[in-house]
Amino acid sequence: MNFLENLFSKYPQDKVIKWFKQICLAEAVSWFFLFTAMIWIRVDPEGLLPIIYISTIGSIHGLFFTLYLIFLPSIRKIYAWDDEDTVFALISAFFPFATIWIDKKLARYDRE
Repeated sequence: MNFLENLFSKYPQDKVIKWFKQICLAEAVSWFFLFTAMIWIRVDPEGLLPIIYISTIGSIHGLFFTLYLIFLPSIRKIYAWDDEDTVFALISAFFPFATIWIDKKLARYDRE
């Protein structure tokens, strides 16, 4: 974890928060495109384009998912989340569009 702390300590908190909010949105949007890819691959399982599309979109979604998980420890420290909030934010990464909720409701200073 020292690696992540050293990495994010180089940047101001507002910049890290901005990046996290963008990653939350990008991860949710990539869920949508992943769903379209899954539907397309079911409709045309033999086609080359659906296979290319699902592998590309899957990789992009995996990138945003990984970035979301990498940013969580620093965001926890910035917003002073307790263990329950952190676990909730971690679990929300596995549900479609839940990262938008984390961005809007949990990632704020004036919660309560």
